Parts: sequence; structure tokens; C-alpha cells
Amino acid sequence: MTLAGLGGAWGADLAAPRAAGTAPGFVDWSGAYLGIQGSGGNSYGAFNFRDTTLGARALPAFKTGDATGRADLGRNATTAVGGLFGGYNWQTGPWLTGIEADVSGANLKRPLSSSAQGFGYEDLDPAFGLIRVKTDVYGSLRGRFGYAFERALVYASFGLSGANARVLATYPDLATGVATTARRDLSYLGFTLGAGVQFAVSEHIALGIDYRYMDLGSSGRFDLGTVPGISGGPVSTQASATAHQMMARLSWHPGGLVLPPEADEVAPHDPGDGSGDRFSLHGQTTFVAQGVPGFRAPYTGPASLIGHQVQSTTTATAFLGLKLFEGTELYYNPEFSQGFGLSRTLGVAGFVNGEAQKAGAPFPKLRSNRYFVRQTFGLGGETEDVPDGPNQVATRRDIERITVVAGKFALGDYFDGNVYAHDPRVDFMNWGIWASGAYDFPANLPGFTQGVMVEYNRAEFAIRAAYTQVPKEPSSDVLDPRVFRRSGTTIEFEERHVLPVLNQPGKLRIGFFTNVGNTADFREVVGLTQAGVFGDINDAAAATRAARRKTGFYLNLEQAVTPDLGVFARVSANDGRTESLSFTDIDQSVSGGVSLKGTAWGRPGDTVGLGTSQNGISPSHRAFFANGGIGLLIGDGRLNYAPERAIEAYYALALNKTLTVSFNYQHIENPAYNKDRGPADFFGTRIHADF
Repeated sequence: MTLAGLGGAWGADLAAPRAAGTAPGFVDWSGAYLGIQGSGGNSYGAFNFRDTTLGARALPAFKTGDATGRADLGRNATTAVGGLFGGYNWQTGPWLTGIEADVSGANLKRPLSSSAQGFGYEDLDPAFGLIRVKTDVYGSLRGRFGYAFERALVYASFGLSGANARVLATYPDLATGVATTARRDLSYLGFTLGAGVQFAVSEHIALGIDYRYMDLGSSGRFDLGTVPGISGGPVSTQASATAHQMMARLSWHPGGLVLPPEADEVAPHDPGDGSGDRFSLHGQTTFVAQGVPGFRAPYTGPASLIGHQVQSTTTATAFLGLKLFEGTELYYNPEFSQGFGLSRTLGVAGFVNGEAQKAGAPFPKLRSNRYFVRQTFGLGGETEDVPDGPNQVATRRDIERITVVAGKFALGDYFDGNVYAHDPRVDFMNWGIWASGAYDFPANLPGFTQGVMVEYNRAEFAIRAAYTQVPKEPSSDVLDPRVFRRSGTTIEFEERHVLPVLNQPGKLRIGFFTNVGNTADFREVVGLTQAGVFGDINDAAAATRAARRKTGFYLNLEQAVTPDLGVFARVSANDGRTESLSFTDIDQSVSGGVSLKGTAWGRPGDTVGLGTSQNGISPSHRAFFANGGIGLLIGDGRLNYAPERAIEAYYALALNKTLTVSFNYQHIENPAYNKDRGPADFFGTRIHADF
């Protein structure tokens, strides 16, 4: 599924080493363990100020003029969390029970904003923060119940949780205009529920992720003092607190773990007579933490990149497959996701985290991202064995075949593929490098759509085409049901070859796409805004959206130079006349790079990658942003145009056959095509596990 929450085990009472060939197919996690945990910005807390009363004589600038103001207001805030944990496990067969305690420091701060809508504070001097709350320490004592398989442990947890908090209220002294602050220290004790997965890296080390929800209860009503010299001006409130925390964890098991044999030590699956399996079950989890230091930014717009921040994203996916009949398969992929990209996945056209969704959430959000039927029609001739894998039941099929897929899927599952740069969970993360940047593939916010894909395959080439739904409007999570009036079509030709000089395989893909969606024309909205018909160009775009067509193409090359070294390149462009619907704000893109396996230094499972890209937009698209337009990902309020350039380097360290830790660096020149901002540097880590 996704990453592993740490935990672990050690047991001084472990049995003597088993004889060769008798080890179970899972780790024995029994015993004690210690570890460290942390989250780079994808933990969230909500403080709710309930039934807050503020005296009108203390705050006479209330727009309402009422004697008191009352509201129930919740505020979410992202925070970094990190600390220590330790516990003990007892395991019988694959089933585990345990107990764990942890303590973490946090930096959760949140004001009850003076601009809170509907509370009458809109006209209050912003120098006076009404109520602010801060917390520093979280802790929990939890029981755990889990199941071990192979090197992984999946578990649920429950128990008690506590935190401290400081609530502050700042009042204006009407006589002097000087702010006066009152403070109340609070302690919370509530419950926690969670889940996690951890993975044994070695006999003593485990790596994983852990999610927990905490409900810390309510403080009860309390007063926060009065304004000096003013009678009848107390502030009274009660504050409840909840939190969602997702943390990467590293645990140490001093007693050692008995590890199962590696996957290559067991006989591989053989579909035999061609019937293969009936079922397929796989999972993945990916955790990405990414930060950006400060950079030159003389001004900031509504969709600008912000410096000095760290954010994290987590996904966990199950790949479920069932063979209904020979040649007919049904697949379903539920997926949990949590977190946001930097600046809520805004500020860079070729965004820097391929796992960051525009549908980010502060808590684990479950979506049914794929559900489709695949029908394969064999046309005779040579056959090939296909091993069991994600969204693939093990089978034997004709090489020459026609495949039809109908349902919900990602167009990237079938189009614009590249063995060296296509999966941000394991290789490049920059949107302009792992994909053809100008290919505006139809999709909802997480990147999926509904429709039909048909492919004709031979050994030398393949031709595939898809007809799918498009979003109802740019960056909408709702797909337009009017598929005969607004839809997307993609056609791709894939040529396969072996270069005679290198004697190495390669592929060339040529794709064409055309989408009809509810979009605005850039020249029209710029003209209407400059003529004064609309005061805001984004209002002009929203008011003039209609069914319009966007067309483009991409070229995509992958070529092995040696068995360990490969190169790739992409070129893509679209007409640039109308808003993009789904992917990002790119009209022309060129990218390329190299990928090298670590065989030369004794690490054949490792990969080092170096890639670069240059993205651009059309003149009318530039005018849209220069006049204050907001796109799918970018919008600084104005624009001093230059192409956006990116360099990305990563090292993927394979800890074993299913767990990889990557280190990533990116350098962006002219983020959001703006010479006035940047350059910006991005540093990231990524943990990916397959099951």
C-alpha cells in the first residue's frame, strides 16, 4: 500500500535461528524497538474556537455594532512534527499485538483571523490579532494490532493522546492604541486512532509511515481577561482541538529480526498452460518530503511559489485484479492520499513533485482512482508470458492482439510512456520531465478520467487511441458528462527498434491529442479586460468560457545505450490559444536526460538520473498572465516573461527489491515564466515501497 509507519521489534526471547529453508514468509517483529519520526509539513491541526464572545466596548470597530460577537470557527494549519517513539511487540504467527509511546515537538500556530467572514471582524484593524493559539508538544500511548507479510507489517493503533496549548487574545487599548495581550495555558487529553505500515530494511532497521487522528477534546469555557480601563470587555471562548498527523519513521530493533527469503530466492510464477491466476493483489506507498529555501521574490500573486517552506505528500494504493474469463479482466484501485505540494501545488508550471495532486487534502482521503474492464482479443501467432503485477493478472497472451479498456483510468497508463522518465514515484518528479509538458491530457484533479482505450499491438509497433471525458471547466474535479459535445481524443503510434550499432532496444512514440472543453480564449479575455468591460481578467475568463478545442502533439524517445545506461527526450506543443483544462500551464516543452543503473559501483538496483526541461507559453497566454490571470498552477499577478527552465537530479537507493529511498534536487530558473522571481532550489526525499 503506501509507506510504513515505523514500529518494529526485537526479542531477546527469539528462538534459535531456523534451519535453512524453514523461515516463514514474514518477519517476526516480536520484541522492543526505538525510533525517530518526523513530518515535513503534511501534519495538520484544527483549533475550533466555539461560541466566542468579545465585548463591543473593547472592540468598537466591529462592523456589526452588536454588543457581542459569537461564532464557531475552525482553523486548519499545517505544521512540522518530529520526535521519538518506542514500544514492544508480541507476535503469534503473522498476527501482532503491541504497545507504543511517543512524544513529538510541533510548531502549530493559528489565529482566529480578524477577517473571519460572517463574524463581523472585517473592518477590525489587522494589527490586532483577536485570538491566537499555539502548541508545542504532542504525545500518545497506543496499543497496536497488526498483520505481517513478507518484510512488511500493516497495523492499526488506538489509545490516549495529549498536547499542550497557549491561547492568546490581543486587544486594542482605546486610550493609547497600544495592544494588550492576555494568555491562557491549556492542556488537552483525548484519544487517537491510526494506522501504518513498516518495512524491514535489515535485521535491525525498519522504515515506514504512521498516520494517526487525534481528538483532544474541548477546554471548556474560559475568559481571556479584559481591556485595561474598560468595563464589560472580557473575551470568553472555548477551544477544542483535533489533528491529523502523517509521519515517516525509522526504527531500531536491537534484538534483530528474522527476515524471510528475498523474492528472487523463491520460484517465480509460471502461468503454465496459459490459464495463469484468477486474482492479483498488489500495493504501493510513496512518501515525498520537499522543501524550498528563500529566493528573490519582489512581489507575490495569488498562485505564486512561496519560499522558506517544507511540505509532504503521501499516497497508498491497492491494485486489485480479477480474471473473469479468458481474456477478460476487471481491475479496481482504491487510493489514500494526504498532503499538498509546496504552496498548495502552485507557483511552478513544471511543478516539482509528481505525487502532489491538485486535489490535496489535510487528512487521508480515499478515492476510487481506477476501475476498468480490460478485454484482450488474441490474433494468433507467437505468445508471451506476462507475470503477475500491479493491474496485471498473470497470463499468457498473443503478441499480436487487440486490447480494449473501458472504465476509469489515467491516460498516462497507456500514453506518453517512457521507461526512464514516467513514474514520479521512482524516477523523475518534475512535471515537465516525467511527462510531455504541453500534453493537456483530460483528467480530474488527481489525474484520472473515464472513457475507452483501444490498442492494436505487434512485436514491432503498437497503435492506441482513447476517447475520454474532460473536466467541466479548467482544474475541475467534476468530469463533464456531455461526452458527445465535450471530450478528449488521444492517438499514439509507438515504434520499437534495436539500434544496430549499439544492439540496444529503443522506442519512439508520436502522439496527437485534441480536447473540446469549457475554456476561455486568451485574446478575448485580455481584450475585454483592457477595454474595461471586466475589472478582473479572471472574471472575464469565467464569464466567457465556452466549448473550445485545444490541439497538440508530442514526440517521445527512449533509447538504451548499454544495459545500464539509457537516454530519453521529449518535445511537445499545443496551440496555446485557450486555457488548459487538466494538466498545467505549458504550451511548448522540450526535455531530456540520462538514467544510469549502479552496476559499476556494485549497486545494480540503484539508479541515478539527470534531466532538464524548458517550458514556454504562447504570446496570448503571456498577455493573460501579465494582466493578472490565474492559470491551473501559476499566476504572480504580473509577468516579466522568460522560458521556465529546470534541472533535476536524483539518486534512488534500492534498500531491497521492494523498498527504495530517493534523494532529489531541482533548480528552477524563472518559475512561472517570471524573470522577476527566482531562481529557486528544491530539496526532496522520497520513500517508495511495493507489495
